[in-house]
Amino acid sequence: MARKFNRASTEAHRQSQNGSGGFSEPAGHYGAAHDGAHRSDSHRRARVEVEFDEQTVLGALFGQFDTNLVQIENRLGVFISARGNRALIEGPDDAVARARDVLRAMHQRVLSGQELDAGAVDALIAMSSEPTLEGIITGEPMDNPPILIRTRRKTIAPRSKTQIDYMRALVSHDMIFALGPAGTGKTYLAVAQAVAQLMSGSVQRLILSRPAVEAGERLGFLPGDMKEKVDPYLRPLYDALYDCMPPEQVERRMASGEIEVAPIAFMRGRTLADAFVILDEAQNTTPAQMKMFLTRFGQNSRMVICGDPRQVDLPGGTAGSGLADAVRRLEGVEGIGTVRFTVADVVRHPIVGRVVEAYEGEDALP
Repeated sequence: MARKFNRASTEAHRQSQNGSGGFSEPAGHYGAAHDGAHRSDSHRRARVEVEFDEQTVLGALFGQFDTNLVQIENRLGVFISARGNRALIEGPDDAVARARDVLRAMHQRVLSGQELDAGAVDALIAMSSEPTLEGIITGEPMDNPPILIRTRRKTIAPRSKTQIDYMRALVSHDMIFALGPAGTGKTYLAVAQAVAQLMSGSVQRLILSRPAVEAGERLGFLPGDMKEKVDPYLRPLYDALYDCMPPEQVERRMASGEIEVAPIAFMRGRTLADAFVILDEAQNTTPAQMKMFLTRFGQNSRMVICGDPRQVDLPGGTAGSGLADAVRRLEGVEGIGTVRFTVADVVRHPIVGRVVEAYEGEDALP
């Protein structure tokens, strides 16, 4: 690799095999009698060497010019040197432990064919402070499978603790309210789960909807017929679909009616059975529209309602939002789950999280 060890370990490293396939950890610590003695002391120094068996994945694992390793170094305050199929991590004991766990999680992602971009690495670093990181990535402990959504185009893993809760809710609740700021993955993960269920045959239709509410503009000023007027407002849903399915399959399934993307007004009078139904930008519904939409729920269906209660474009502001009203009425009802995202869950570019925080601060969600 491009970076070399510039300090050789002078201690005898004990060999261990972690059992999850692909790497071993000859590890040594200095400044403590045993591992448990200094886990809670961030001032203790540690050195851990991780060895990977699958050398063909090292390029994706370490990143071009070891950029992934540099990212871990900068975030956790450790030093990582790479040579061949080994990575030596040195620094404060707790930071070294987190860096090791992040490398292991990155390794599992690469082996399972998942993308490992800067955002994914950053998310794993953020989650490394969570005690559940091991189980999230490897299925350990308790022999649970990893939390993943598999679609035709990609395999999606959670990028924050709240996304873990959300992905679990998507398979365990009939109706889910997903609340929070932009960039937290509310709609994207819902579309991905819907596509996965459509592909598996557990639902027969995928219905995506959102209110066609303008932020200062008017639909009448847009050219074209009704479909051409409302399509721009539904574009985020199309984008998520194309990211999870090949374009030709999206077009074919839309032509056959298996996938439907329509404004909420088109839902009136229908019963949506055997379907995965997603309502996006739900904060821009009125209470009457929300009641109408929720009562479309049919047999063998799942419904996800996504929105940011603090970003309402209705003339009456937040007081007239059907989303806040529905959450107030329905939270805690059997079969209905509520997941709240915060600025800390923003998974777009880090600056998006800072922008959201600057605009919204720490205001509580309804």
